[in-house]
Amino acid sequence: MNREEKVRVIESLTAKLRVGSAVLVDYQGMDVARSTDLRRRSRESGVDFVVAKNTLTRRAADGAGVEGLSEFLVGPTALAFSEDPVASAKLMAEFADQVESFVLKGGLLEGGRVLDEAEVVALSKLPGREQLLAQIVGGISSPLTGLVTVLNNTVQGLVVALGQIAEQKQSAEQS
Repeated sequence: MNREEKVRVIESLTAKLRVGSAVLVDYQGMDVARSTDLRRRSRESGVDFVVAKNTLTRRAADGAGVEGLSEFLVGPTALAFSEDPVASAKLMAEFADQVESFVLKGGLLEGGRVLDEAEVVALSKLPGREQLLAQIVGGISSPLTGLVTVLNNTVQGLVVALGQIAEQKQSAEQS
């Protein structure tokens, strides 16, 4: 890799480390089929799976102002970037369960918080962004639905009462 390519890699990694979250993994010992499957599933999940030299990743982390990442940059290291930290953690934890040689090392949340392996596993067990948004919408809409039902029943009760009064007046006028 020449100097210009290294500069491009560092700039790309720096931008990704500043903006999103990342999960660091040891991918050593994966066969081609598993690696291809991981990359395919990463694309489908919106996860950018990047293999980069540790020295370039260290420089990118320094450029992004991320401290504490160097301890995970030992041996073969790949990074899984995503805007949704749960998506990358879930996918990498799933692969770590399926492939013995695939090991979670740590992670990084947006804002520069470094996670150890246990925290990445805990993050992987959280519901995804879409599911959390659906739960929030459900939580907000439930009281509103109840309010609409109560108001609807009140109006319906008023209409029934007015109908009964009108019937009473008609029967009183006829008699």
